[in-house]
Amino acid sequence: MTASPIRLGISRCLLGDEVRFDGGHKQDHFLTDVLGRYVEWVPVCPEVEAGLGIPREAMRLVGSPRYLRLMTITSKQDHTAAMETMIEERLDSLHKLDLSGFVFKRGSPSCGVERVRVYTPQGMPSHSGVGIFAKAFRDAFPLIPVEEEGRLCDSLLRENFIERVFCYRRLQNLLHNGLNRQELIRFHTIHKYLLLSHSQQHYKTMGQLVAQAERYRPKDLTAKYADLFMKTLAVRATVRKHVNVLQHIVGHFKKRMSPREKAELLGVINDYHQGLTPLIVPLTLVKHYVQFFDVSYIRDQVYLNPHPKELMLRNHV
Repeated sequence: MTASPIRLGISRCLLGDEVRFDGGHKQDHFLTDVLGRYVEWVPVCPEVEAGLGIPREAMRLVGSPRYLRLMTITSKQDHTAAMETMIEERLDSLHKLDLSGFVFKRGSPSCGVERVRVYTPQGMPSHSGVGIFAKAFRDAFPLIPVEEEGRLCDSLLRENFIERVFCYRRLQNLLHNGLNRQELIRFHTIHKYLLLSHSQQHYKTMGQLVAQAERYRPKDLTAKYADLFMKTLAVRATVRKHVNVLQHIVGHFKKRMSPREKAELLGVINDYHQGLTPLIVPLTLVKHYVQFFDVSYIRDQVYLNPHPKELMLRNHV
């Protein structure tokens, strides 16, 4: 979808590299064999890059969310300082790579995104932590989509994450080319129905910002729009929202359809609404009529093709 590669960071063990504390790996075949055909992976193993060996003593987070230490379980060695030094250097190198997303290893004391075990000095656990590297990454790159590999088993979360990755890449391209009001309006226009499938309220707020674009300095406009754009996409799309978007799209050409064609299309949309078919079924028929009637405004909408069809993400939502 872009001339330059879409680069995603990834916990190195998920690629099949034997870098875990026990010398093993946690290869995820969807990431390596399917998504890997469309992205360039940037592997990171914070613990190895911090100078810890393979294999190595298992570690865990100790302390409180505000003051976490990375400690070995048996010998109680504190590796926090080594990790912090590694993080500072690695984040600088990742910034130069212009990442469009990151997939982290679930539950890892360095890479877990949420519900990572944090232990009190007395050894009592709570699921309240974030991996020490994952937290630093998210603080440094708050707009970049991140996800854990375990959550990608959920078809809705998988589709949402990959959609955000490709959208973020388009946003990066827009910003790199220099943001002006005309380009912003076009970008916002072609993402209209995709944004509406996530949140009508957010889309309305974004529309007000675009309409008042001339009031802002370019740097401030860029920051405000990018933040709203990614926050909107992070709101989960639902069947009801998709149905509303499909019906709005059909409104652009339904007067040109025969009664039989209209009944068929609306019936397929209703089947999706009732959970009888996945989104790809009504969407395919809508795309057929968009091409048949040559509805250019809809044909250019990212909603119709937000990511490569070969990933078949909308076959399961």
